[in-house]
Amino acid sequence: MTETPDIDPELLELWAKVFAFARAGETASLVAYVDAGIPANLTNDKGDTLVMLAAYHGHAETVAELLKRGAEPNRLNDRGQSPLAGAVFKSEPAVIKALLDGGADPKAGQPSAIDTARMFDNTEVLALLER
Repeated sequence: MTETPDIDPELLELWAKVFAFARAGETASLVAYVDAGIPANLTNDKGDTLVMLAAYHGHAETVAELLKRGAEPNRLNDRGQSPLAGAVFKSEPAVIKALLDGGADPKAGQPSAIDTARMFDNTEVLALLER
């Protein structure tokens, strides 16, 4: 059996705060932590990155600022989902544009963003993805 090291409760509290900033779209607070050394690709226990959480909750500015700081637009979570597919699922055109501008691949993940748009017959979003 492999032992996992105990994680400092203060560190867990800090990470929880940072993930909450991503979910809430508190861009200035979030990027201040990233600029101070929190990894732009920090993931939670489900493999969701800060970009994934910001994208899923509709925060285009937060997504764009994280991407400017080196966050990976195509990093998949533990379920094989991409931030772009999450934004498509939630029908967030501004987030979709921010991700595409930041290099997101519409074919990444399972289902991909393109597959997700087709699944929901979202022709407007599909047009964005196929541009």
